[in-house]
Amino acid sequence: MMMLFHSIWTALMFALFVGIVVWAFSRKQKSDFASAASIPFEDEVDPIHSDPEAEKSHG
Repeated sequence: MMMLFHSIWTALMFALFVGIVVWAFSRKQKSDFASAASIPFEDEVDPIHSDPEAEKSHG
């Protein structure tokens, strides 16, 4: 009985894995992932256009 449970559990986990891979690489998700990938760069200050006087006042 336990062997049957392990076999079913393995098949379910493999199906879940395949489903996640298909979801992650689907064309619908590309724009969502592209916008999420740019989140770390949204708060960066452009060093070329930054104010050098403001940097001196911070120490």
